[in-house]
Amino acid sequence: MIELRTPAEIEAMRPAGRFVAEVLATLRDETRVGTNLLAIDRRAHELIRRAGAQSCYIDYHPSFGASPFGKVICTSVNDAVLHGLPHDYALRDGDLVSLDFAVSIDGWVADSAVSFVVGTPRDEDLALMDTTRRALDAAIDAATVGHRIGDISHAIATVAHAGGYSINTDFGGHGVGRVMHGDPHVPNDGKPGRGYPLREGLVIALEPWFLATTDELRTDADGWTLRSVDGSRGAHFEHTVAITADGPLVLTDRSFLGVD
Repeated sequence: MIELRTPAEIEAMRPAGRFVAEVLATLRDETRVGTNLLAIDRRAHELIRRAGAQSCYIDYHPSFGASPFGKVICTSVNDAVLHGLPHDYALRDGDLVSLDFAVSIDGWVADSAVSFVVGTPRDEDLALMDTTRRALDAAIDAATVGHRIGDISHAIATVAHAGGYSINTDFGGHGVGRVMHGDPHVPNDGKPGRGYPLREGLVIALEPWFLATTDELRTDADGWTLRSVDGSRGAHFEHTVAITADGPLVLTDRSFLGVD
């Protein structure tokens, strides 16, 4: 069921959005060559506990997951792009890292993701991340009253295809509110003017993710981490966005922290 939020409810979602933005900015700043993925998870857990928030991941067990996730943040590295289960791995120079983080505060959820390189970046990784970030910006610009889900999907795909990337539509954006994943599904490719009409009060997570040379995924042995079938690297950016009469409101905006 698709739910629309009142202006008061959207205001009540702001603390969760701000917290998620702050945590991702903190983790990005603290993550460097040599940082262990388990240390990132422990740090995120510490910040959640300190804020009195609730993790959306630790007990999460959807049909596509092999077991409850058991951690509080997704850490996807290099050829992993989604649902990366933190494990004992120390980051190496040039690793491309994606962090995906969602919490609930006072019963309201926010969800966001960011990708970055630790150490020395490759030009092709910078191009991939730039395209994915610009696709998210295009999606946000399209998230206005009077448009449809297909307009958002088409905006994402237009940027991706211009960059030479193909698109997997199995995983994409989704409704956000009292739970992390709700209706509607927002695929990263679609036809303009099609799909659910965007109405004031709709809150959705928009999350373009692309792989360098494929759009096919395989599930890692951990039952969670999704990797490219050909070993190529992936990037993932996500924001929780409320559709309002005044335009899209990015609840997980990090710009006030001086980061993208």
